[in-house]
Amino acid sequence: MAVVGAVLGCASAAPPEEPIPSPPEGVDVGPGELPAIPVVAPALDTATAGVPVLGDTVSVPVVDSTPAAEPRAPPQDVRVCAGGDVLLGNNLDSAWAQRASQRLGRSITATPEPGLLLDPLRPLVADADVVLLNIEGAIGEGPASSKCRRFARNCYAFRQPTAAATALARLLDGALVGNVANNHAMDAGQFGFEATMRNLGLAGVHVTGADTIGTIVATQAGDTVVVLGFSTAQAGPDPRDLVAVGRHVARAAETHPRVIVTMHMGAEGVAAQRTPNASERYLGEDRGNTVAFARRAVDAGAAVVFGHGPHVMRGAEWYHGALIIYSLGNLLTYGPFSLSEPLNRGGLACVALDRRGTVTSAVFRSTRQEPPGILRWDPTGRAAWLVDSLSQLDFPETAATLSGEAVIHAPGSAWRP
Repeated sequence: MAVVGAVLGCASAAPPEEPIPSPPEGVDVGPGELPAIPVVAPALDTATAGVPVLGDTVSVPVVDSTPAAEPRAPPQDVRVCAGGDVLLGNNLDSAWAQRASQRLGRSITATPEPGLLLDPLRPLVADADVVLLNIEGAIGEGPASSKCRRFARNCYAFRQPTAAATALARLLDGALVGNVANNHAMDAGQFGFEATMRNLGLAGVHVTGADTIGTIVATQAGDTVVVLGFSTAQAGPDPRDLVAVGRHVARAAETHPRVIVTMHMGAEGVAAQRTPNASERYLGEDRGNTVAFARRAVDAGAAVVFGHGPHVMRGAEWYHGALIIYSLGNLLTYGPFSLSEPLNRGGLACVALDRRGTVTSAVFRSTRQEPPGILRWDPTGRAAWLVDSLSQLDFPETAATLSGEAVIHAPGSAWRP
């Protein structure tokens, strides 16, 4: 299992000027491949003292074997795993499946069995108390209002079958949280948005991002976490209003120390791998300043901030003891998505939170997708390599440092990389 550790500094984000680095010399890399690179933590100063990172050295199984789980968090900790965008088929448009069938040379169905699509994900979340995923589209059946005008360009409408809600709820023994604060939650109109929340709720999935009230999630052990979702789209609280963001997060933190914030923000595509500390625009839309938003959420009491929306991996940083991952990319997007490099890279970030809401461990599990959206665990850890490289470029003093086959322990521990 490829896992990661992280270390903390403190500085503002660097402007996105440098190109994304090539693999270091001496690393054997095939065409188009990005290896998992073990990284040594930089020297720590007093500002980093007490910042927690955790893990054990583990061996990497052969490709396509089931990875062994890391040791569970202490009983008093809650383990939360988060992934990026999830789309389990699309019943609003079947033309993409016909095109994919021609391109791939085999029959592709637009709406396969959602549970089968999720099967490769199960061993990666088996040790989680809570799993948080971005629901990239509506969930429902039957007629729906049209989102895209005829001959419209750069317009996509996604709706998953109702069975997707049940499949998501059955993904793990713990709690599944679905974020609906994104730009595809209302692809079937307002009625479809309401149907999505109803279908998720009836299946037993916790819904976040529909309003400004934190979603309280209880674990099987009786502990709780609170999740808030934000998006620059119509669905979800607006992350660009930083005063309101602080108010919403602080309200949740007043009564619950374990506060998790998720954001659907930023530009999209291969050109959007860097994380600027500035407002981003995409297709003429203001997609917000992800750095300003995430840090404001942490200042108001968030323990972790998970990002998605750019469809690519982005960097991560430790800020005031909290972990911020700016984009988790595409996790499982079965549909009309481009899955060329690096859009096919995703992953699960898993953290353990103690009773005070402090992150006591952080690991990353890299995944990849094969067209038209078949999830595979990636033992090469290429997504982790991307996050590590981008973190050092964009957050040189606060970067989360990831290693492909081991983790960096907390400062002061006897073990050193």
